[in-house]
Amino acid sequence: MLAPGLLALLVMGGFFLGLLRDDVQDLPSALIDRPAPEFSLDPLRADAPGLSTADLKAPGVKLVNIWASWCGPCRVEHPQIEAMAAEGITVHGINYKDAPAHAERFLVELGDPYTLIGADESGRAGIEWGVYGVPETFVIDGDGRVIYKHIGPIMPGDIEEKIRPVIEAASGRS
Repeated sequence: MLAPGLLALLVMGGFFLGLLRDDVQDLPSALIDRPAPEFSLDPLRADAPGLSTADLKAPGVKLVNIWASWCGPCRVEHPQIEAMAAEGITVHGINYKDAPAHAERFLVELGDPYTLIGADESGRAGIEWGVYGVPETFVIDGDGRVIYKHIGPIMPGDIEEKIRPVIEAASGRS
């Protein structure tokens, strides 16, 4: 009787320790060094353009941030997304599996740092991008190639330690 209980505790302990690992953001992406997936999304707002693969082939490095209003970590990272946009980095958004009215309220409340926003209500584009969950952010070079994927919320230190070096390296070759 004691053995099954002890075994269950060991298994649960192993799962718990797995959750504490910090390398979740190191999950590989099959998209790295490949062209961004082919997609075309309707606009989040009727008075604005949507987002498609063609938009990512424009000159210059850009970010694609996949977010949703129902996502708590998206709120946490939003000031970092706004800060990057404020310093002149082009940031496009994919609003993932969200009600447009909720997404618009999110942007009114927290600010809209996005140059273009596509609405991925079905989640199909998210599948094409290999999204594990929101938020996720991709750095795209001037040729429309994915050069970096950040899983989870971007925290203040992530900009300087992870994202800016990738942007600067890509800017030097674009």
